[in-house]
Amino acid sequence: MGLDHTVTKGIISAKNRPVRISGKIYEDIIQTDCAINPGNSGGPLINLNGEVIGMNAFIIKNNQGLGFAVGIDSIKERIGKYLAR
Repeated sequence: MGLDHTVTKGIISAKNRPVRISGKIYEDIIQTDCAINPGNSGGPLINLNGEVIGMNAFIIKNNQGLGFAVGIDSIKERIGKYLAR
């Protein structure tokens, strides 16, 4: 279809929002109105300075098109041991 890349602008409406999925609570979640659809999750959430502040991760169906991203600090904690070689 020629729709390989998507760029949206999003408003962050909440930071550090706890979200429960399948009984597990995820912290450091950023709530945004960015369009996140099957096939385009996992891309960076970037601020106006071009800095990555999170990774777009999921939506909650039937919830007004809200998207959620994992905050960059949580990502750094999880991958730091792989980068410190």
